[in-house]
Amino acid sequence: MPIGIITNVLSVIIGGLIGAALQERLPQNYRTNLTMLFGAASMGMGISSIVLMENMPAVILALILGLLLGMLVHLGDAINKGAGMMMKMIGADEEKAQDLITVIVLFCASGTGIYGSLVSGMSGDHSILIAKSFLDFFTAMIFACSLGKSVSLVGIPQFVIMILLYILAGVIFPLTTPAMINDFKACGGFLMLATGFRIMQLKAFPTADMIPAMVLVMPLSWLWANFVVPLIS
Repeated sequence: MPIGIITNVLSVIIGGLIGAALQERLPQNYRTNLTMLFGAASMGMGISSIVLMENMPAVILALILGLLLGMLVHLGDAINKGAGMMMKMIGADEEKAQDLITVIVLFCASGTGIYGSLVSGMSGDHSILIAKSFLDFFTAMIFACSLGKSVSLVGIPQFVIMILLYILAGVIFPLTTPAMINDFKACGGFLMLATGFRIMQLKAFPTADMIPAMVLVMPLSWLWANFVVPLIS
């Protein structure tokens, strides 16, 4: 049973609902300062994942190709439309759709969440996702103070993505190596770092268009380690 996934998704849904209920009660300076703190936390978690990187050229190439692929298929635009529809469903301000995209990427495309889902499906170890749930609960609550109940709706795509990874874990995980996993985490770390910049409104990185990098990084890591490294070493 995917206990970790259910816990993580519920933390986002419940946190979002509580934040929406507190929307009018939490002073603006609290929202601003807490949002900045969670942005810094996202950047910190991203950096802690990046330091695990073993094949830097493969990870950087995955980020470049992933961004180009995302832009080519207009992934960011598609997610933007989806965010706008989510805002419209609850009668919220569509101008906040860009902030909702940041939340979607943070909850649905983080290296920790994807890796945690794979580990949960392969070994039954739910500790990674349960630990992630604590941060996601408070993050959802703070974002919901400005975005409203739309944050809770992010739990739907989050559940779909995680449960698919959980089901496919038996196929994917045995094909990986420790180096591939570390490079995968590092790639997710770059996305979390970019997301942190967006949360703190320092730089609007195209985080949605960067998502394909998470699919490309492990194959590229394997190719680099098995074909390129032997040629240059």
